[in-house]
Amino acid sequence: MQGRLAGMKEHEIAAAVVNAAYKLHTGMGPGILETVYEVTLAHELRKDGIRFDEGFRADLIHSLQPVHSRQVLTYLRLTNKRLGLLINFGEADNKNGIKRIVNGLPEEPAAF
Repeated sequence: MQGRLAGMKEHEIAAAVVNAAYKLHTGMGPGILETVYEVTLAHELRKDGIRFDEGFRADLIHSLQPVHSRQVLTYLRLTNKRLGLLINFGEADNKNGIKRIVNGLPEEPAAF
């Protein structure tokens, strides 16, 4: 991670990502191919000074399943990260398509 992320806490990074995802979902709506959301979200985050050097991403999925949460938790443990987000742009209401996954991080109220 680069850019303005250097001094940010996990919750602040998550809030920036969720805000960008919300703007994207509001502007584009649900049902577009995953790769379009992925490229557009990355572009929006770069415009905000946020760049991720590495990351895990799921192949096309149509709904969030319990296995996806376990998969993200495994990725967090392997990379020694503490917070991950599952975002499903296919939901009609973006709030229903976002799930926080925590690895040893005290839960704070979501700012989104």
